[in-house]
Amino acid sequence: MFTPQGPTLRELTVQALSSTEHGYDLLAPKFDLTPFRTPDRVLDAVADTLGALGPFRAGLDICCGTGAGVDVLREVCVERVTGVDFSAGMLATARSALLTKDGSGGAGSGGAVVDLIRADARALPFRAAFDVAVSFGAFGHFLPSERPALFTRVREVLRPGGVFVFPVPAPPRVGSRLYWTLWGFDAAMRARNALWRPPFVMYYRTFRLTDVVDELIRTGFEVDLVALDGLGRRPDGSPRCRVVVARRP
Repeated sequence: MFTPQGPTLRELTVQALSSTEHGYDLLAPKFDLTPFRTPDRVLDAVADTLGALGPFRAGLDICCGTGAGVDVLREVCVERVTGVDFSAGMLATARSALLTKDGSGGAGSGGAVVDLIRADARALPFRAAFDVAVSFGAFGHFLPSERPALFTRVREVLRPGGVFVFPVPAPPRVGSRLYWTLWGFDAAMRARNALWRPPFVMYYRTFRLTDVVDELIRTGFEVDLVALDGLGRRPDGSPRCRVVVARRP
């Protein structure tokens, strides 16, 4: 939930009426005080999965925001960690957080050098230079039609054998409060984008696991799903959250 120290209703309204990029520039200083940030329990669970797959030489956090995923990669990468985001404001907040944590924008706690780069995830400015790529909570910013090209580009920046790892929570039960909340948010966002320019792209119900797995396979990945049992299971026994591990052969 929002805290008193988080963004005000007016600030959120201004953000929502901005472009996606400028909206996050505005939100960046208070982003970690909002429910939009990936919860620590999810980050920790993904870190455990990566720990079993690693260690890695170089890691990439796609749409790194304020750097939560960069911190995860610093624990499993021994040489270099790179965070990429198109919001200058989010990157500035991430750099400030790095300075606060370890007194530098460079070496992380695991010895890996950290770089933060402004770039569009759809046009990543790298060759096959990474052993692992992660992303947290960013896929709602890509339209379904954009995902194949995004996944293709991620595959191209991974070394052979490299993995693309990200969590996917189970969808809310149909008819539940969360179901209607997300449905209402997406409907309001579609109406906003139909009536207002520039668009602000953020949808919660367009990233379906079965579709995503099919798209990754068509892109050339080999895909495994790992249940994050530490996050619990639903009444039907299915996990509340899974991690997608997509490997470049």
